[in-house]
Amino acid sequence: MSVHIIDYKERVNANDESFFALILEGDVEMVQSQETGRFYATARRASVTSTFTEETCKRLIGKTMPGKIVKSPCEPFEYTLPESGEVISLNHRYEYVSPDEAMEDEVFERTPSSKEALPI
Repeated sequence: MSVHIIDYKERVNANDESFFALILEGDVEMVQSQETGRFYATARRASVTSTFTEETCKRLIGKTMPGKIVKSPCEPFEYTLPESGEVISLNHRYEYVSPDEAMEDEVFERTPSSKEALPI
């Protein structure tokens, strides 16, 4: 499980100070369309703040690091789809988690089948 640094963006904090966020992309996933039933390939993306200079962010593009991007619930917000301009309401976001956190999530999300032995 790994993520790839694919880009960076300059952002401004509440004190009007600029900083750079790294744009991360997870591994390829196959998702089934609810409309057509056909599968398509996609990847989750998330951004993480950094203390890096712009030059360092440029050098990091293409690097791989351990971790995972997970879907996390959040307060509902509106999002404009870049392709169509349609405004939709979302109640989740994608965020980076460390390998340790990702392993914990998988342990609690996975339910053993009746054929699997439960750990003692």
